[in-house]
Amino acid sequence: EVQLVESGGGLVHPGGSLRLSCAASGFTVAGYAIGWFRQAPGKEREAVSCIAQSARYTDYAASVKGRFTISRDNRRRMMFLRMGSLKPEDTSVYYCAATGRRVSSSPSQKDYEYWGQGIQVTVSS
Repeated sequence: EVQLVESGGGLVHPGGSLRLSCAASGFTVAGYAIGWFRQAPGKEREAVSCIAQSARYTDYAASVKGRFTISRDNRRRMMFLRMGSLKPEDTSVYYCAATGRRVSSSPSQKDYEYWGQGIQVTVSS
């Protein structure tokens, strides 16, 4: 069974940090690019960051560039999103997802084949 399971979310004060983790099972994660997405209440789901299969290429949404860092450990089948300088507008449900496409081809959300169940991140004082 294919699974992506996010962890590490929660409540954090503005300016604080969190590290989200995503554990993969049931497929050869090293062959998949990974994306992190988020969806706030009443808004559409948006791309946050992505990382290539080899981790040599990463990309970030303008709203998080310089504050978030994506990484992966293929041997442990784990992916991470380090979030710093958090703002209230970062409050969302965060999802990790996997696509067999290369991130250099700018895959859309529909190209991501596997999705986690999502985890809540709340930034509030």
